[in-house]
Amino acid sequence: MMNASQIDVSVVIVNWNTIDLLRDCIDSVYSTISDVKFEIVVIDNGSTDGSVAMVRREFPDVILIANTRNVGFAAANNQGFAIALGRHILLLNSDTIVLDGAIQKTVAYSDAHPDTAALGCRVLNPDLSLQCSCFMFPSLLNAFLFSTYLYKLFPKSRFFGREQMTWWPRDDAREVDVVTGCYMLVRREAIDEAGVLDDGFFMYAEETDWCYRFRAKGWKNRFMPDAQIIHFGGASAVKLGARRAQIANASFVRYMRKHWSKPKALVGIYMLLLFYVIRLAALLPKRVVSADEVDKRKIANHWAGLKDICARSIHG
Repeated sequence: MMNASQIDVSVVIVNWNTIDLLRDCIDSVYSTISDVKFEIVVIDNGSTDGSVAMVRREFPDVILIANTRNVGFAAANNQGFAIALGRHILLLNSDTIVLDGAIQKTVAYSDAHPDTAALGCRVLNPDLSLQCSCFMFPSLLNAFLFSTYLYKLFPKSRFFGREQMTWWPRDDAREVDVVTGCYMLVRREAIDEAGVLDDGFFMYAEETDWCYRFRAKGWKNRFMPDAQIIHFGGASAVKLGARRAQIANASFVRYMRKHWSKPKALVGIYMLLLFYVIRLAALLPKRVVSADEVDKRKIANHWAGLKDICARSIHG
């Protein structure tokens, strides 16, 4: 087995019931990577769709951890980090397709910028339109702009579009606050210094917390546009149904309580409440005149999220 000095990058993929997407993701790594020594580590979170058997049968060189239950995105990634040998760790979602040269380009860029902790790349939707892949750190202003849809009304504005940086076409390399976890190349030394992902986050906001901790230790988080992936988005999360909103609430509230003062965190919780109220207000009139199943699911999810955040606000 290679030791850490011999492996440039460990590709760590967490999977939960996305067998076909996982197969395509692993295929894309093997078919596009070159000029770097790598390993692939898959952590399966108790899938029931045959994912584990598929990996064992079709990708015998992949290192596989098969959990008996869904331990969450952060905890599963940490399992992968514990056995990964690479100088860099690449967090890669199972619902992504790596495009030609992406991994070696990001490894080379990180090597050329040794103060980089987390590095992201250009992320595309399946129709090849641009997907937001880096963000500003959370703040009350950013939460307000997001909750009120103002960032969508004025996406080209540096003020209204600040949280998701919607004004920026991701066409130049620069330092950013947060890199999305669907493709995040992380330097091992940064992990050793700042620690692994906080597994108190089941899903969502864990990469925001991580990037914040990297910055606090003096590292930089960066974006480079020359590497690209396709991200289908939400392949596992959609299977959670209404639980998805509750998990998201728990993560965002955890982040606020961890990094903000108690009064500021409480205002942040009210911003989440506003988020659900506005979205329900926008959807309910459509529900009266339409039986669209997508709208029904959105209403159910937002209603579950609203009830959950109300309970959290009452209990402080």
